[in-house]
Amino acid sequence: MGTVLLLLAITAPAALAFGFGGAMAARSRIWPLSWVGKGYIAIVRGVPDIAFFLFFVIALDQMFEVIRHRIKCPDWQDEIWQGNDFVVCPDAKLPLGNADQWVHEAYGFFIAVLTFAIVFGAFAANVLYGAMRAVPRAQIETAAAYGMSPRQSFWRILVPQMWVYALPGLGNLWMVLTKATPLLFLLGVEDIVYWARELGGTANPRFTDYPHGDWRMWYFLALLVFYLGLTRVSEVVLERVMVRLSHGQATTGAEAQRRARA
Repeated sequence: MGTVLLLLAITAPAALAFGFGGAMAARSRIWPLSWVGKGYIAIVRGVPDIAFFLFFVIALDQMFEVIRHRIKCPDWQDEIWQGNDFVVCPDAKLPLGNADQWVHEAYGFFIAVLTFAIVFGAFAANVLYGAMRAVPRAQIETAAAYGMSPRQSFWRILVPQMWVYALPGLGNLWMVLTKATPLLFLLGVEDIVYWARELGGTANPRFTDYPHGDWRMWYFLALLVFYLGLTRVSEVVLERVMVRLSHGQATTGAEAQRRARA
């Protein structure tokens, strides 16, 4: 459970950062930058998550090792890709073969977090891009009339007002992210699903010599309770954040607040 909660705590802000950068790039007036932002959103959102996780993690790991290989072993003469084999010098391996076990686990977790952040960052970018476009154009024009530069109007007018439009989509994305955490199992990280399967198995001398029946149903029932509880807590927090952001805005939620106070 700690692994899942740590993944969510790190991935959520990281994905939001990727999403904000992608949304800014997509709405840029510089065409190459705009193409990069829109291409990032379209490509990542168009690839099935499982296929992306299975392929991208290997490609990302190899990219890091190739960069280290070029730096640490410039005199290496052999080909790196030899058919189906990927061979780099021992000093370029990530992590090193003589590294402690916790280093291997931390590196695997880092790759998992980065992959999650890139994937869900594309969805967040699409949500934020739509939220930026939902802010009334008159707000930006008024800021320009008061003498604000485009950068000032972006950070002082557009960004503060877009969150109320983005939060419903970001809230749904958070729910999807919580349900996607079992994909850690595909990345080789021993998450809550892995332990539920291992501990509930009928015969596993790795953990105990005590014979027992198939207890996986009870372990997965505990997973059900855990994820439902996490979902409920998320709903309460998101609702309070939505009320906070709607205050003073020209939205249906803010109008309901004004009528309730009246």
